[in-house]
Amino acid sequence: MKFCNSIPLDIYMSLEKKIIEDLKEATKKGDKLRMETLRSIRASIIEFNKSGLNREMNEDDEIKLLQNLAKKRKDSIEMFEKGNRFDLADREKSELEIIKSYLPQELSEDDIRHIIKKIIVESGAKDLKDLGRVMSIAMKEMKGRADGQIVQNIVRSLLG
Repeated sequence: MKFCNSIPLDIYMSLEKKIIEDLKEATKKGDKLRMETLRSIRASIIEFNKSGLNREMNEDDEIKLLQNLAKKRKDSIEMFEKGNRFDLADREKSELEIIKSYLPQELSEDDIRHIIKKIIVESGAKDLKDLGRVMSIAMKEMKGRADGQIVQNIVRSLLG
């Protein structure tokens, strides 16, 4: 039996299969917002599959794809709120929550701070000149579980 991140592959369901199953369920329930959000995720998966990489989407690709979709929603929320279009911002927030439900659970700021402190000690980082090195290690270790901006702010505060 093959394993993917310590989950047997016969138990692990790819993002694409999970989205298709959830889309069927949302369609049956008539949940329009969820259907539209899942269709946008599915469209991004199809786009990846047709990108010419000639390989299956792996877990890292799935996380990157979802993070990109989440970032687009966050940017839209910010723009809509600046334009006093709170109705559209609320819709984007709802879509963002649906997308986040497919991402690994985010770490708390305390957990992020703890991990970064450990990385700083292990890497021998001393000041802000080491920011790039610490960020690189931190983002690999917390892949998909921490917002890069939060990580960077914490690294800066600890090195600065």
